[in-house]
Formats: sequence, structure tokens, C-alpha cells
Amino acid sequence: MSKLVTIYGGSGFVGRYVARRMAQAGWRVRVAVRRPNEALHVKPYGVVGQVEPVFCNIRDDASVRLVMQGADAVVNCVGILVESGRNKFDSVQAEGAGRIARIAAEEGVARMVHVSSIGADAESNSVYQRSKARGEALVQEHFPNAVILRPSVVFGHEDQFFNRFAGMARFSLFLPVVGPDTRFQPVYVDDIAAAAAKALTDDVQPGIYELGGPDIADFRTLMTQMLAEIRRRRVLLTIPFPVATAMGAVLDGVQKLTLGLFTNGLLTRDQVRNLRNDNVVSDGARGLADLGITPTPMQSVLPDYLWVHRPGGQYKSIHESASQLRGD
Repeated sequence: MSKLVTIYGGSGFVGRYVARRMAQAGWRVRVAVRRPNEALHVKPYGVVGQVEPVFCNIRDDASVRLVMQGADAVVNCVGILVESGRNKFDSVQAEGAGRIARIAAEEGVARMVHVSSIGADAESNSVYQRSKARGEALVQEHFPNAVILRPSVVFGHEDQFFNRFAGMARFSLFLPVVGPDTRFQPVYVDDIAAAAAKALTDDVQPGIYELGGPDIADFRTLMTQMLAEIRRRRVLLTIPFPVATAMGAVLDGVQKLTLGLFTNGLLTRDQVRNLRNDNVVSDGARGLADLGITPTPMQSVLPDYLWVHRPGGQYKSIHESASQLRGD
């Protein structure tokens, strides 16, 4: 019988790519999510019955244990960008990660991969990054042989980075940028999945790996490249950190006053804190090269999905080619 992997958050942006990789490798894949009916898109990654979404609440021991039974390996891809309701950074990214690692050790699971993020730091002034650091610490405490992946900002067809700003550029002449000089090292989502699959199937040293692509650029440059890709001219509106902090405070306040009916997915104070720091691979850190993976450049992937934000959609390139043939 083929091996079984349980992927917590396996229907999300990163998780679905890990699920597909593991299915292609011949594993049975159990996708543990809060809403299995909304995760049916993962089933075609394998043959009938190979990839199955199942319900799980990572805040509950019994729920985590139930979907882990019989698993040979575990991957934790659960993470949130904004706190909402009972889903707090600590409960999801720290306690949830620790719970999965502890139960994996108790169940005798052979291997574990935990997806964290570059910038995880117990001393950070960001609640998000502190929770990531605490999650890593708990994973290593309970499952010392775990492989921890720390990606920079992630790009790919379903990303909420380039797609988000490209969508804003479709309806506004101005594109707000907080921290224009902050540097990022965007990493392709399938490279992260390849790293996770490698850690589960090959002889990989445990510990932390920081994952970044071959391109390092500041926020302003990334937005300029994105605008060129979608063939739109927009004014990049730099928002100073004090102003951005005030905006985030107002939006956070609205979420609190509405008792969560409004979720602040626009800009939070914690996101502003994160934008003050570069998001690149640390000097001397182990990374994709140590896993035998060649990082994918942005320019080889961005055109495949950002075309939907162009004024003429998929036909924009055709019109451009026709213009060149006419000598216009």
C-alpha cells in the first residue's frame, strides 16, 4: 500500500501545490481543512480516492489526531494573515503548529514539514512574526527532526500579492505602497512544494531552510514590474509609515467595533510593522540550493497569470504582436 501524508491546510495556496506534488509521487494524500466541501478542487490531483479532503480543527487535539491516524508523514501549511474571530495568530500559528508536532510524535509519524515564514522572530514587534517563531520553537521541541521551511513572499497563479495589487490597478489610477524600499525575495509556490516533497521523500537534514527566489527587489520595483506586466500606467503613491500605522489602526478598530463582521483584509497595524523589515534570505541560511532545487524566476511565471489584469486580457499580447507585424 502506498504511503499516506496528512497535509494540514492542504487546500490553501501553498498546501494545494504540496498535495499535488505528493499525489504525483504516488502517495495517498489526506487534506485536513476546516471546510472540506470547499476543498474539492484537490481531488483531481490524483486518481479516484487518492486525494481526500477531511474536516479538521487544528485548535482541537482530538480533531488533529483523528486525521493523522495511519499517516507516514505530516505537513503543516496552516497560516493566517489577519486575525478573525477565534483564529488568532497564537492559537493558529503557534499553538496549532505545536499541537500538530506533539501529536505527530505521539502517533509515531516518521517525518514532518512545517511551513513558517522568513522574519519569524521571538523578539519581533510584530505579533504575526512572534507567533511564527513560537510555532517553530514548539515544532522543534516536540518533533526535533522536523524540516521547517521559511519562504519569502510567495508568488503563483493564486497568490494574494501580485494578484491583489494588479486587481487594485484595474480600478484606480493610484497604487498605494507602504515601505517602498523594503526588499523582498519572491519565491515560486511550486518551489516550496518541491522543497516539502523533497523533505518527505529524500534524506534531508532537519532544521530551518529559508526559501527565496533568484530575484531580490524592493516593493517599489516589484510594483513597477507588475504594472509593466499588466500593461497599465499607475501612480505609485508612497504612504509614510506613521500614516499607514494610523490607517491600520482605524481599520483594525472598525473590525473590532463590528465584532468581526468586517474583517480587515486591507491593512493592519501588524502588517505595517512587518513592512518595516526586509523579507530576504539571511546570509548563511540553508535554502533551495541545499535541497537541490533551482529557484524559478518571477518573469517565467508572472505572464502566465497576470494577463487577466491587462486591459485586453489574453488578447492584449495578440494585439501587440499584430501591431509589430504591421510595423505600427
